[in-house]
Amino acid sequence: MKYTPLTQKHIDLGAKMAEFAGYNMPISYAGIKEEHHAVRNGIGVFDVSHMGEFLVKGDGSTELIQKVTSNNVTKLSPGEAQYSCLPNKDGGIVDDLLVYRLEDENNAPSYLLVVNASNIEKDWNWISQHNVTGVSMENISDTCGLLAVQGPKAIDALQTLTEVDLSSIKYYDFKVGTLAGIENVIISATGYTGSGGFELYVDNKEMPLLWDFIMKAGEPHGIQPTGLGARDTLRLEMGYCLYGNDIDDTTSPIEAGLSWITKVKKGDFNSQPLFAQQKAEGVSKKLVGFVIEDRRVPRHGYLIEDKDENEIGVVTSGTQSPSLNIPIGMGYVKKEFAAADTEIFIVAGKKRLKAKVVKLPFYKKD
Repeated sequence: MKYTPLTQKHIDLGAKMAEFAGYNMPISYAGIKEEHHAVRNGIGVFDVSHMGEFLVKGDGSTELIQKVTSNNVTKLSPGEAQYSCLPNKDGGIVDDLLVYRLEDENNAPSYLLVVNASNIEKDWNWISQHNVTGVSMENISDTCGLLAVQGPKAIDALQTLTEVDLSSIKYYDFKVGTLAGIENVIISATGYTGSGGFELYVDNKEMPLLWDFIMKAGEPHGIQPTGLGARDTLRLEMGYCLYGNDIDDTTSPIEAGLSWITKVKKGDFNSQPLFAQQKAEGVSKKLVGFVIEDRRVPRHGYLIEDKDENEIGVVTSGTQSPSLNIPIGMGYVKKEFAAADTEIFIVAGKKRLKAKVVKLPFYKKD
């Protein structure tokens, strides 16, 4: 079992801990529902130091990232980030990731790639095997810490800790500055909750200090330490994909509703011809959101049927939405059942739960 620099703090706070991606991680503290609402309405802080980080620098780095990712990295300027995925050669997804364009070094581009914790070794090996020109790569996952400070009050709390004008950082932009007396913090206006906030990258040894400062600064705003349980309900309300559930090596980004990060006109990259064909001709199945007209919560792997009990798909994610107070889920269905308001049925044991396809996201800000 691996540990983050904050594991003991989570235990001291009484967190419910469990193994996730090989790490001992906090699932909840006060409770998933309470932590969820804290992020939607105020501020919550997640320890996500289990995530993986790779530095890719120097000559050829842009070309390498362009080859292995689906989005167009040439559109990034220093201080900008983009959501992307690593396609395999069969139209599936090795992983989804964030790509940060750092400041150039020695007049050559420099990037930070942030990948899922469970895929660190897999992604490193995948990118490495495409690195045929000797581009500089460094896996800093074991030394890079990451806090996600999320919610509408995050900016008010964090602004007291830095002279960087946080309000000037646009969505999916970032700045590098001093925060809580810690230098060279990457302050990124990104997150996985849909409620605003920032993700902060620092050296692992700075994590306990950063955590303490943020918890103190957030006290007037009702800050809550927040675990992976609420992280899942928050992301699902937004219709954000979770690798291993909603996307994997067998699912196409076009099927998953990720056409917008799949730039088939940018030039050669893995599975580009297949994705171009899927965009032109359509796909046979699509990832959709649905709400259930019942109290039962849909679970990963439940079958989806039409009214005549024909199998038409499978559930990939499901939960009881704390914001909407109804069961919600996502799953792949045959394309003819993917339109909003289509009636479908979720098979839960011997029971068939009536459901309706809806447009994502489930949660919309007032």
